[in-house]
Order: sequence, then C-alpha cells, then structure tokens
Amino acid sequence: MTRLSIKHGAVNLAQGFPDFPCPDELKSAACDAINADVNQYAITWGAKDLREEIAKRVKTYNGMDFNPETGITVTCGSTEAMLASLLAVISPGEEVIVPEPFYENYGPDTILSGAVPCYVSLSDDFSINEEAWKKAFSGTTKAIILNTPNNPTGKVFTKKELSFIADLCVDHNVIAITDEIYEHILYDGRKHVSIGSLDGMQDRTITIGSFSKTYSITGWRVGYALANPDLTARIRKIHDFLTVGAPAPLQQACAAALRLPESYYKELAADYDRKRKILYKGLRDAGFACELPEGAYYIFTDISEFGKNDVEFARHLIETVGVAAVPGSSFYHEGGESKLRFTFSKRDETLQEACRRLKQLA
Repeated sequence: MTRLSIKHGAVNLAQGFPDFPCPDELKSAACDAINADVNQYAITWGAKDLREEIAKRVKTYNGMDFNPETGITVTCGSTEAMLASLLAVISPGEEVIVPEPFYENYGPDTILSGAVPCYVSLSDDFSINEEAWKKAFSGTTKAIILNTPNNPTGKVFTKKELSFIADLCVDHNVIAITDEIYEHILYDGRKHVSIGSLDGMQDRTITIGSFSKTYSITGWRVGYALANPDLTARIRKIHDFLTVGAPAPLQQACAAALRLPESYYKELAADYDRKRKILYKGLRDAGFACELPEGAYYIFTDISEFGKNDVEFARHLIETVGVAAVPGSSFYHEGGESKLRFTFSKRDETLQEACRRLKQLA
C-alpha cells in the first residue's frame, strides 16, 4: 500500500509511521552517541544503561520487577522480539493461540517458529467470547499471543479480560507473549494493564515493548523482551543468531527517551486523541462504518456499504481518491474482506487533506 501510495501521490494512511518528527532530545542523543564513537557492537542483549532504564520504567509504569542483567533483552524492534520469543519457547507441532483480527506478522511468525496457529476470534464489538476462548486452549497449546492496545482494532483489554486469559494460561500451563508497544497511547480514561503484572503471570509471560510508536522512531528498530531468567536465556540465544544486536548509538538515544518527563506521555496521548477525532469524523462523513478506538493509532472500518472487497476498494481509494489504507484481510487468516484499516499517526494537516479527499465517496 505504501508503494502504491507513492506511485499515485496518495495520502498514506496505510503504514503506521508518523510523518512528524521525533523529540529533539532523541535526535541530539543519537548524534552525540555517534560522535562519541558508540558505533561498534553493544552487548548482544543490550547496552547496560538502556536495560537499567527499561527496568526502572517497567517497574513504575507496568508494575513488574525485572533484573536488567537476567530478564531484559534489547532487540531489533518488537518484530524481532516476537519471533525470537516464539522460536525460544516452541517445539515443532505445538499450538499457539492467535486472537484475530491480529497484527499481520503474528500468524506467519507462529508458522515460522514451527507451531500450529489456533485462531480465536474477538466478537464484533471486540469483546471476548469466553466459551470460544476456553475451547481454544488444549493439551498441545504452548503459548498465546496478545496485543493491547490492539492493532488493528484499537481495543484495550481490560483487567477483567486479562485475568480471564491469565487463569486459562495457569490452568493449561501456557506462556503469554504480549505485544504492548502502544501502551502509552490510550483514550477516554482507559488504563494499560500488563498481563505479566497479574498474580502468577510474570514467570509465564514474555512482555514485548518498543520505542517505535511511543517516541515516533519507527525506523530505528529498537525493542525489547521481558521474561524470567530461564526464558530470557533462551530468547537471548535466538536473538544472537537472528541479529547479534540492536544499533548501538540508537540504544543510547533510547535510554535518553526513557528519561523524558511524565508530561511527555500525557501530551502524546492528547495529541493522538485530537488526531483520532479528526480522522473519525472524516471517515464517518465519507460513509465508513467505524467506532472511535480505545487505544493505539488506527481506525478499523467496515466497507460493506461500498460494494467492493477490501483489496479492490483499497486500490480504488489510492488510484481514484488519493488515500491509502490497509485491506482488512491482512489481519485475518480467513475473512476480513469487508474491512479497511486507517492510521492517524500523521500531522493534523495530513489527516485534514485525507478527509477532504475522502469526501468524494460521500
């Protein structure tokens, strides 16, 4: 969609990267690190000062306590963290539960790790059908992949929902691998809960984080995985063979990011709240069926009224309207043809121009 967007001069609301700058403090810290010749390999599992800053932030914000020497692995983005985690815990033929709709990589990552994906659907309102989820857990289930706040739906799992999932994990001896990269992008008073912070879950959870979304640095590719020492040792071994290590100077800049004041996170959420409302109004005015997301920076829409499937309609939007979105079937193993995902991780004027173009559909 990004390549087609460039070809046709469309407003790119497909790929989830900001078109506005990251904080100046991060750019300065990266340049300082490069100029100070922090340009060789860092310790494979992450620079010591970055791991220490992650441990502090996770204890304060997520309510989990990790030893930076034995429980934190810095990776090349959350994408590598997810695959490294799966490869570290899966034996071929074991099952991994993948709730859908899911971020595009989770299904393929499960297959690449040698596991058999077991897809379980969220309800139409993105709530959990408890009976269906209970049936998804079996004697061959090794792990479940969670994502909250969720891409593509914007759902934020509640503590009650996560407690239900945690009980299933404990009962069936299942590892929860949870992608929480949008943890600071929340709306309408919602709170982020890490499933690893719940009773009995820290030792059976791998929590994945990233700097990409919170600090608008998607191209830096720095993320991390948090786990108990035994799981961490396995993740680090896989990580070493996959990528050796994340970029050393950018790790120094990410440590600086974690020292930003709390006001930064409040302003981030407020800015995205404004942006989601701009895009939401534009989509509704253009005839899309959608709801305001609870978190993250996407709006998942229904396009049934337009009479085309997702891929056809996505191409139509790019080629004739000049706006790019992601076909909904990207987020399902089967289905999703009546859905499109739009991102609002853009400048206000970018979103306003997209809304102006979308008016052609009304």
